[in-house]
Amino acid sequence: MTTEANIPTLASLEYIPYLDEEGQLPAQFQGKVGVYAIFDNDKVLQYVGYSRDIDLSLKQHIVRQSAKCYWVKVQLSDRPSRTILESIKDAWISENSSTPASIASEASQWTDPIDAKLTMTAEEQSSYDAGDGLMQDKLLKNIARRVEQQILTQLSDRGLKMQVRFNPKLKEKGLLDLKQ
Repeated sequence: MTTEANIPTLASLEYIPYLDEEGQLPAQFQGKVGVYAIFDNDKVLQYVGYSRDIDLSLKQHIVRQSAKCYWVKVQLSDRPSRTILESIKDAWISENSSTPASIASEASQWTDPIDAKLTMTAEEQSSYDAGDGLMQDKLLKNIARRVEQQILTQLSDRGLKMQVRFNPKLKEKGLLDLKQ
C-alpha cells in the first residue's frame, strides 16, 4: 500500500504473469484499487493506468490488446485518491526510457470500446450506405460478431480460459466492450 510520500519505482516491483498456468488473470486484484503497468512479451512497457478495480481493467485490456499483455506490475493503494494514483502513474511514465502507448496516440486502443466498423469491407460499406436504419444496425451487428470471433480466437490462442462476454446492445452500433 502506498501514500504520496512513498511512491515505489516501477523497477522495484516484480513482474506478474498476465495469465497464470490455468489461463486466468491474477485473482489477487479483484476489487482492488491501484496503479498498474502492462508489458509485452519482451517486458517492454506498453501501458500505465490506474483503476478502482484492477481486475476489471486487466480484463478489458487483454480483450483490446491481447498481443501486448504478457506481464503486469501493480501497486495497490490503501488511500485511493486520484492525486496519489496520478502521481504514481506519472512517476512510472517518467521513469521509463520511452513513452508508453498509454499517453501516446494509441491510448484509445487500450481504453475505448473496439470499433468493428473500422473492419468493414468495401462491399459492407456499400450495403451500409445504401441501407435503412434497421438494415444498417443488422449489418453492424454482423460485423461486430465477426470481429468478436477473431478476438475470441486470439484470446484462446493466448491460453485465456476466462469467459468473455460482450455487451450485446453495443454490437448494434458496431462496438465491442465487455459486459460488466
